[in-house]
Amino acid sequence: MSTLASAIATLPLYAGIGGTEGVTGFPNIGTYVIFGVVLVPVYVMIAAWFIGEPRNTKAGLMGLAYLVGITAAMWVPMLFLTAIIGIVFFGGIPEPLPFSDPGP
Repeated sequence: MSTLASAIATLPLYAGIGGTEGVTGFPNIGTYVIFGVVLVPVYVMIAAWFIGEPRNTKAGLMGLAYLVGITAAMWVPMLFLTAIIGIVFFGGIPEPLPFSDPGP
């Protein structure tokens, strides 16, 4: 590898821009919109599994377990990806995550 290429490869991606201050974490307007408006049909569906007729509690619990599993399978990798993107491009883990450094 040439000297210029090795010098470029050793440069950090972090540009010194504070990208995580005050814009991450719960709650903000997006949290309220997603959990309070967008997911209302899902809440109604889950309630119907348990209070509707004919009632099948075992099937309702199985459906709820599937929803929780699918949600966790999507959110957990995104949590790690968010932390990695924060470290690589913004110089630290985003604010609400453990071990983040909110600064002075």
